[in-house]
Order: sequence, then structure tokens, then C-alpha cells
Amino acid sequence: MQFKRLKFDVDGLLLIDKPLRLTSNQLVSKIKILFSAKKVGHTGTLDPMATGLLPICLGEATKFSSYLLNADKTYEALIRLGYKSSTGDMEGEIIKQNIDRMPSIVEIKKVLQQFIGTIEQLPPMYSALKYQGKPLYLYAREGIDIPRSKRKINIYTIELLDYEGDQLRLRIECSKGTYIRTLAEDIGAQLNVGAYLIGLRRTNIGNFSIKSALNIEKIEKTKGEERSQLLLLPEELLNKYEKIILSFNEENAIKDGKIIEQKRKIPGLYRLYGVNNDFIGLGEIDETENLKAKRLKSLKN
Repeated sequence: MQFKRLKFDVDGLLLIDKPLRLTSNQLVSKIKILFSAKKVGHTGTLDPMATGLLPICLGEATKFSSYLLNADKTYEALIRLGYKSSTGDMEGEIIKQNIDRMPSIVEIKKVLQQFIGTIEQLPPMYSALKYQGKPLYLYAREGIDIPRSKRKINIYTIELLDYEGDQLRLRIECSKGTYIRTLAEDIGAQLNVGAYLIGLRRTNIGNFSIKSALNIEKIEKTKGEERSQLLLLPEELLNKYEKIILSFNEENAIKDGKIIEQKRKIPGLYRLYGVNNDFIGLGEIDETENLKAKRLKSLKN
């Protein structure tokens, strides 16, 4: 007789250092089993060949995951010059380019400056973007090229960390939706030598740093109540927003979907707390200084 695994309402946030070759969804499945949680999701896919920061939301935290999905990100990228890849990374067919010499550091720094600011990127075919309900990479594997439109992204900084042989190590701060594989290829094209991505590590998402991340082995070895203590509170996802503590009447009004007038605050999003300093959700103040609920936690008995 097969017993069904019990699942529980587990709320919180885990910052995980995703290991090499494990997919983001495989990591989510592991966490779901380890915490016997009903609902688990991640905030931004990392390719199997990439490592680094992957925030995973459980329960109530999944309601607010989109606010981290839209956050800026920082990566460390290892790029190989003088070659091209059919996929933009190590997974594809690698073709050596016929070049006379490798670029100098001065030439590289000059080219890197051209990518800082608002630029346009063409999403790669080997990506999870969907066309007619199907990821682009499935079309690519069949040799089908789907027309794509360029997207505007922001590159805030590109720092040259190291340049040795044919390998270039960069630290890149960028907006959501940036494809580092595409950036590597575009840098290689501007240098007239070709390039592809051979290593990628995400070190920051919004205010979260890889320094605070746990590895999956530590979570697996931690048992019982100690494992639950590894979870951050769901409101940590919203830590960039200012906090508002509501009165008893205001709290009840917000939960009833009513608007609270004249909060005397700058328009924008705010973390909302009740009289007992319990997090109740995210609110928004409009141009007339009125506060309304944007996204609230479930009312649990």
C-alpha cells in the first residue's frame, strides 16, 4: 500500500546557492520534499550550467515573489574569446574563429563601455521564452528559428575582473531580462574575435547577496525544527519598501478592501503591519495620499 506524503502550510524564504548542473525546478522539488510544503516556487531561473543565488519562496512568500523577479541582478561571468557557440554557451557546437591576435585590455575596456546604459538585446533561441505555448529552446533543438523582437535592458556596470589567455571574467550589474549569454556573444562580436559564455554565477538579486545563501547539503543535513529556522520571513522579499504600522481600525479596513485616506506619505509601495507588528501585506499610496491594499497575506485562523 502506498502512503501519500502529507503536505503542510509552510511560509518563508530560502536563499540558496544553486549548484552546477542542477536545474532551478529540480531545486524547487527538493525543497518541497524537505519541508513537506504545499506551495514552493523560485524567483528567476538559473540555467543548469549557472550557479549562485536562487531565492525560493514557500507558502505565503510566493504571493510576493514577483517583486523580487523584477529586481536588478549582479553576475560574475566567465567568457571565452576567439570561439563561437551555437547556443552561446558550452552546451552548443563550439567553432574556433580565425583571428590574428587577441584584443588588449585597453581594447576590451573600451568595448565594455559601449554596453553600459540602456541597450537592445535579441533574446536567444536557446531560452525559456515561449512562442505559442512552447519554450524557444524546443524549437531551436528542431532547427527552427522563431522571429524575435529586440528588448530594451539596462546594464548599470561592467567591471573587468580578470583577463588571462582567452578568458575574460566580468562582474555585471543589470536589469531583469538580461541574457548574459547574449551579452557575451555581443561583446565578442564588437571585439571581432567571437565569444561564448563558459561560466556564470549570480551573486546578487535586489538587496539579497550570495553571502547569505545556503547550500542544499546544509538544508538536507538540518533536521526538524532547526530546518524551519533556516527560513526567512516572507516579508523579507519586500525589505526595500518602507514600513507602515496600522491602527486596529485601519488594519480591519485594509483587510476589508477599503481605502484609508490621507496617510501623509510619498506615493508608492509600503509594507503593512498590524497593531501587533504582524506583517499583513503590501499596500500602495496614490497621488492623493490614500492607502489601499496591493497584495495581502491569507487570513488564517
